[in-house]
Amino acid sequence: MLLKELSALASPLNDQQIGQLQLAASELSPQQLAWVSGYFWGVSQTSGAAQPINQAAAAVSSEPAGKLSIIYASQTGNAKGVAEALKEEASASGISVELFDASDYKGKNLAKETHVIIVASTNGEGEAPDNAIELHEYLQSKKAPKLDNLKYAVIGLGDSSYEFFCQTGKDFDAYLSKKGATPFIERIDLDVDYEAPAADWRKQALEKVKETLSTGDDSKNGQVVQLPVGQAAHSHSQYSKQNPYTATLLASQKITGRDSGKDVRHIEIDLEDSGLTYQPGDALGVWFENSPELAAAILKQIGLTGEELVEVDGESISLQKALVEKYEITSANPQQVAKFSELSGSKKLEKLAQDKDKLRQYAGNTQVIDLLSEKKTKLTAEQLVGLLRRLTPRLYSIASSQTEVDEEVHLTVAVVEYQQGDDTRFGGASSFLSHRLEEGDEVKVFIEHNNNFKLPQDDNTPVIMIGPGTGIAPFRSFVQERDNRDAEGKNWLFFGDRTFTQDFLYQVEWQKYLKSGVVNQLDVAFSRDQQEKVYVQHRILGHSAQVWQWLQDGAYIYVCGDATRMAKDVHDALITIVEQQGKKNREEAEQFVNDLRKAKRYQRDVY
Repeated sequence: MLLKELSALASPLNDQQIGQLQLAASELSPQQLAWVSGYFWGVSQTSGAAQPINQAAAAVSSEPAGKLSIIYASQTGNAKGVAEALKEEASASGISVELFDASDYKGKNLAKETHVIIVASTNGEGEAPDNAIELHEYLQSKKAPKLDNLKYAVIGLGDSSYEFFCQTGKDFDAYLSKKGATPFIERIDLDVDYEAPAADWRKQALEKVKETLSTGDDSKNGQVVQLPVGQAAHSHSQYSKQNPYTATLLASQKITGRDSGKDVRHIEIDLEDSGLTYQPGDALGVWFENSPELAAAILKQIGLTGEELVEVDGESISLQKALVEKYEITSANPQQVAKFSELSGSKKLEKLAQDKDKLRQYAGNTQVIDLLSEKKTKLTAEQLVGLLRRLTPRLYSIASSQTEVDEEVHLTVAVVEYQQGDDTRFGGASSFLSHRLEEGDEVKVFIEHNNNFKLPQDDNTPVIMIGPGTGIAPFRSFVQERDNRDAEGKNWLFFGDRTFTQDFLYQVEWQKYLKSGVVNQLDVAFSRDQQEKVYVQHRILGHSAQVWQWLQDGAYIYVCGDATRMAKDVHDALITIVEQQGKKNREEAEQFVNDLRKAKRYQRDVY
C-alpha cells in the first residue's frame, strides 16, 4: 500500500499520524524504507513491545495536561532547529515534552494544554511560514477557544534588515494573549545571529516551565512519551550547522556568457564518505571565511593593527583572525548603522537612524567598510566587535538530485559584485566560493532540509516550476529526480533572465530534457531582448487558460527566487488567472490560491 493511499482507506491511523508517517518516509531512501518496514513488522509481532506503545498513546490522549508542547513554525529550518534543541533540553531536565510541526498541530488542542512554547520564523513580508498558515489563521478566527488556563512563551526568529522583523512571532504572542493565555516569560525577537541568545532564552524558559509545572499536580508529570521506533525511523547525520562536514570543492564554472552583466557559477562539491543525504528542495549551508584584504581595509579605516586580542566563544584570538573567521564584515544591518551613528557622531547617519524605511534601505545597499567610511572614526577592538554580527552560514538551494550525482552536491551561485567609487565590492560567501576557493580546497557544509519545498509524492502529479535567474537551481534537482524516477507526471518550466545569449542558465540541459520529453513545456522570458521588458509573470499570464487547466488536473506550483518583486508579481498573476479563468471575484481567487498553499500545492522558496 502506498502512503498516499492511506487517507483514502479505512485506517487505524489518524490524520496527524498519517502526516507524520508521510513526512518521515519522504526523508528516507528506498533501502531505509525497506529496513523500517521490517522493523515495524517485527514490532507488530511482539505483543510485549506493542503494549507500552498503546499505554503511552492512551496516556497522551487521556492526560494531555501537565506537560510542555513545543510548536515550530519554520520555513528554512532555523526555527525547527531551535525547537529541537529546546525539546532535547526539556527532556534532559525531566520535563514531559512533545514537539510538533505547526502543520501537524490542531489548534483546538491548545485548550487542553498547560504549557506551550511557539518557535516562529517569518516568511516573506511578515507572513507565517507555509507550515504554520492554518494555525496562524485559526487563532485569528472565531473558532479559536478561550485559553485562560494556558501558559505560553514565544521565540521569534527573523532578520532586522526586513520591515516585518519577527512578525509571525509577534502575531502568535498577540493572538494567544487575546484568547486569555498568560505568558510565563517575555517573548524574545532574535536576529540572524540568534544561536547564543536563543540558548540563554531556552534555559530561562525551561526554568520557568519547571517552576510552574511543579506547582500543579505532579502525579501527571514526568511522562516523556517515546515511541521505540523514534530513532530507528530517522537517519540523522552526525554533521550539522554546529558540526559541519569538511568537503572538497570539485568545480566552479562560470555559466553566464562573457558579455553578461552577471557572474553566475555552477559549483560542485564532493560529499564522498560523509553520509550526508538530501532531497530535491533542500538547501546546502556553507560556512565561509571573509576576505583577508577586506578585513585589513576595515582595520586600517578605524586605526587598528589586527593584532589586538578579543575573546570569542571563550577563546582569545587576534582581531584580524576574528574578522576573517568569526564575524560578518560584508553586509551592514540597521542596528549597526544606528550604533555607528552614535559612535561617530555622523549627522547623516543620525538622520538616517530616525527614519526606519530609509535606514533599512541604506543598510541593505551598504557594506560594513562603506558604513565605516561615512565618517573617519577611531574605534577600539571591543567597539568594532560590538558593532558586528557573528558570521552565519549562507544557505543555497541545491541544484542536483542524489539519484543523478550520487555523493556530490551542486549549487547555482550568483556572485555579488558591484562598484563603489573606485573599489569593487563582493559578497562574502559568493566570492569565497567563486574567487577564493580553488578546486581541491576544503569548504565546511551541512544539509538544511526544507519540508516546505518538496516534490509531490505521487509521480503522476503534474508540476509547474517558476524559477528566474538562480531560482532555477532547485528545479534542476526536481527534473533530475523525476527523470531518474521515471515519473509520469508532466513538467512545465518557466525561466527568465536578462538575455538569451548570455544568461540562459543550463540551456543545453533544458533543451535535452525538452527533446527527451522529461520537460513537457519550457517557456522563457528574457527581459532585455526586446524593447518592452518581459518577465516570467507575463509568460504565465500569457498561458492563463493552460495554467488553469493544469491546476484543475491537480498540478503543484513551485516558485523560487527573488521575494521582493518576482514572487509578488507571480503571486498576483496566479490570482488573476484564477479570477479570470475560474470566474471568481478577487476575494474568492485569493482564497483559492491560499488554499493551494495550505494543501502544499503552491510552494515557494523565496529570499
